Amino acid sequence: MVLKLDLDGTVHRVTILARRPHLVLSVDGRRHVIQNLDEAGDGSRRLTLDGEPVAFARADSVDGAIVRLDGRSFALRRVDAAAEASAAGGGANVVRAPMPGTVIVVHKRVGDSVQRGETIVTIESMKLQMKLDAPRDGEIAEIAAREGEGFDKDAVLARLAAPAEG
Repeated sequence: MVLKLDLDGTVHRVTILARRPHLVLSVDGRRHVIQNLDEAGDGSRRLTLDGEPVAFARADSVDGAIVRLDGRSFALRRVDAAAEASAAGGGANVVRAPMPGTVIVVHKRVGDSVQRGETIVTIESMKLQMKLDAPRDGEIAEIAAREGEGFDKDAVLARLAAPAEG
């Protein structure tokens, strides 16, 4: 799985290649080995990156994390694939089932306006309930499932109207 991370405004593609015996990452096609993540007594940490020792610290921020490496601080956030697709005019018009299951609650109706992240339907699969949210701002064009109805993995449960071209 490829993650897209925004590091101070520059997007990098990160793939985890291995977790054991050491963490191995591909960052923009370059392989990196991370070893010896040690906690220091003062709360800071040290790690070995490609054989070189690096001082390391991390703190959560509102939309990601602040990472400090060897005395330099960086803002880090994960790029939202749905928002990226929407911004590019991509296929963020459907809400698909991530697994087979049953619709528990339909929260919206055709014609309702929604904002990205707003819940459209709640599903249940193997006793696990999950809320499925709008992938972008828009208007509900179709609700393809009813409460109590079953569905298969990747079934389209709702569809947003195509964005108006301005």
